[in-house]
Formats: sequence, C-alpha cells, structure tokens
Amino acid sequence: MILMITLVILVILATLGYTLTARVAARRHRDQYVVDYSQARYACASALKYALATAGELQPQLISRPNEPDFSDVFAMSEVDYQKFMAQFAEQARDSDTGPADEPAGDDPNDGTMRATGGKKKTSDDAKKSARSAKNRSDAKAKVKRNARAAQRQDLTDINEVNDVNDVSVTTREIPGPYGPAWPLVTAPVTCEIGSAKVKIEIEDENAKYPLNWALISDEKAKPLAETGFATFCEWMGYTPTEITDLQKDLGKIGELRTYQLEFKPLTKTATPEPPAALRSRVSRGPGTTGSAAPARRTLTKTVASPAEQLEQQNADFAKLFHSSLVNMDLLSRPSIASDTRNESAAKYLGLWVVKQVNVNSAPRHVLEAALTFGSAKDAPQIADEIIRQRQTKPFATIDELKKGLFRYSDSIDKCKDFLTMSSSVFTIRVTAISGVARATAVVAVSKEGDKVKQIGVVSD
Repeated sequence: MILMITLVILVILATLGYTLTARVAARRHRDQYVVDYSQARYACASALKYALATAGELQPQLISRPNEPDFSDVFAMSEVDYQKFMAQFAEQARDSDTGPADEPAGDDPNDGTMRATGGKKKTSDDAKKSARSAKNRSDAKAKVKRNARAAQRQDLTDINEVNDVNDVSVTTREIPGPYGPAWPLVTAPVTCEIGSAKVKIEIEDENAKYPLNWALISDEKAKPLAETGFATFCEWMGYTPTEITDLQKDLGKIGELRTYQLEFKPLTKTATPEPPAALRSRVSRGPGTTGSAAPARRTLTKTVASPAEQLEQQNADFAKLFHSSLVNMDLLSRPSIASDTRNESAAKYLGLWVVKQVNVNSAPRHVLEAALTFGSAKDAPQIADEIIRQRQTKPFATIDELKKGLFRYSDSIDKCKDFLTMSSSVFTIRVTAISGVARATAVVAVSKEGDKVKQIGVVSD
C-alpha cells in the first residue's frame, strides 16, 4: 500500500515537473522570439533607410551578352530540359575558360562582347558553333549527373526562403540577366549584418514584369488586346482556360471599383466651402424682438487636377487594390515549375505597382509578347523572338532604333510604342532581415528620374 501511494506521488510530481518545464521552455522561446523579431524589424528598417538614401546613386547599366543564353529561354523549361540546358551552358563556359589567355574586355566596362577569346570578338555564328560542339563533346546524361553533384555541393545561404517567389536558383553557373545578376535583379544582392540580424538587400526591375493593371484597361480599343495579352501571359505560366477565366473574374471585381485609364485630361472640380464664422451675417436682437440669421453668402471655388496628379492618384489606388485580398495570390503564387534548383510562378513575373511601360531590354519572353500584343497579336511572338536575339549583342536605345532593327514589324511596333520603354524607371527594393528564428521583410517601390527618387509605396511583413 505504501509503495502504491509512493508511486502515485512520484507520477504526480513527474507530471507537474514536466508540465512546469514545458511551460517555462515555451515562455522562454516566446520571449526569445519577441527579442529576435524586434532585432529583425530594427535591422530591416535600418537597411531600408540606407537603401532609400542611396537609391539616387543607382545607375543601372545593361550589358552585352552575345555568347550567353538569354534568361528568357529557361522560365518555361521542364526540369529535365533545364538541367540539360544548364549542363551544356556549364560545359561551354569551361571550354571558354580553358581557351587562350584572357585579355581586357575593352575600354567600356559594360561592354561584354569581348570574351576570353584572345581579344577576338565572337559573332553569333561562332556562339552557335561553340554551343553545338559543346553539345556533341559530352553525353547529356553525364552532364546532368555532374550538374546535380555540383548543385549538392553548392553552399546556399540560410537567408533565402525556399518558397520565396523572387528567389533565383543557381546550379553550376548562373545565367546572367540584362544587368549582369540573375533576372530581375538590377544589381548583385547586398548582404550585411546589423546587430544579430543578417540582412539582404535586393533591387528588382519593375519595368521588366507584366503590369497587372493592363488587365483592367478601360479604353475600348485597347481592352480586347489587353485581354489577349493577359491570356498569353497566363498560358506561358501553365494556367488552364478555366483558371484564366477565374483570374479574369477576380480582376473584374477590382474593375468594378476602379478601371485603369491610359490618358487623363485636366479635371476641374467645383466646391462650395463653408464660410468662416467671422464672415457669417449676424442679426442684432433688441428687447422683445426675435430674429433669424441671414443666409450666409457662399462663393464657388474651382480646383484643377492636372493629368499628372490624376495619374499619381490612380497609381496609389491600384497599388492598394493589388496588395489586398481582392487579388488571388494563392493561384498566382502557385509554382508552375518547382524543384530543388528553382521555383517558377506567375507572381514572380507580375508587376503590382501600376507600371505603364515594359522595358524591351529586360523583360522576359512572355512579358514581351503580352506587351507587343497591343501592336499585333499575330506578330507578337516573332517580334519578341527577334528582340531577344538582337538585345543580347546590343540593347536598344530608342524606339526608332527598335523599329529600324525590326523594319518588317515597324508598323506593329509603332502601334504599341506607348507600352514600351528602353530604360527602366520603377524599381522595388526588397529587404530581408533574419535574427534567430525571426524574419522581417519590407518591399518599397520607387520611381527614379535621374538622381531624383520618389517613393510609391511600402509593403512590410
């Protein structure tokens, strides 16, 4: 009996001890998370201030990459095709590295046309021959295995989140984007430490993405072309016709609140303000008399809203709507291609900051086709393909140069020139800070004209 009582007491004490220990540990973890999150938020805010303060110094420079594969050629590849493609690219790069001694690339640091070829400039034909010879020199399966082993040895930093739609995968070698770093980055990511937090700053080209506001254009002439372009974009990302219809219905709900206007005219507003109390009529009251206040005299005032002010207000309204629950981000963020090496989704290529124009020098293939649909839905694929081929050697400087380089499509290009630009002016600054197990992120969109930077909006998490 005594032993039984002792055993029960010991069980009770063990249960109480375990419960107390678990609660203390949970409280300690919660307190530590609060501390880590506070440090991550502070580091994120500090890094964001630094990025905004130095954004005026940002001078994006497009590079020439005639012997490199274009980033537009990989987003829709299956994983097997992508691995084979990257293995061939790595093999070609190794062959170039073992060639003649490197020589300076020329006076212009941004000119990438002079490669490690003994100072000789490779032509597009040379690049094609080199690619074919690289493919014939080695079996594709052996290259894929080498590539997989190299990917396993790759030291990936823990600051990257696997499910982040903006992460760019790296295998044996990274395909350069229009500015050098992987698309859509304008510069290489900046990493630093602020206190106990690890911080990464990335700057992305918003003009290289498909503007979601195009799907809500109210202009009767451009509206059907915009719908065709949006459908083209969605088809490239692997959506079914039913899913495309669902997305269009969701966007239609936003369109009921506000439609996207392409052009504005000065708008005159008339208002009747309440007159100040000092100017109101007064009625004297004598003994035994009654009186009522005389009607106050009001003057009509007119205010004129300029097209620029109306455009700015429209952009602000849509930026709020696109970052609300009205947009089905679950469907847009669904991976079209998911693997250990990369993660592709429509959200990665969507612009939510109400950009009107797409940069032909930095936009991927499906974004280019959607933009060129405003000129000709039939010729859009051919025009996009020709733009991608020519911009690898020399980026286009003006719309006239683009029309001259693609002379047979000049009429189609002229029709959609209002939706095209040769240089980007809207960027997003993404700051990620990690302290312990806590993570804080902030994304700010800015417009840049020369050294002047104007903040459009901020989304933090």
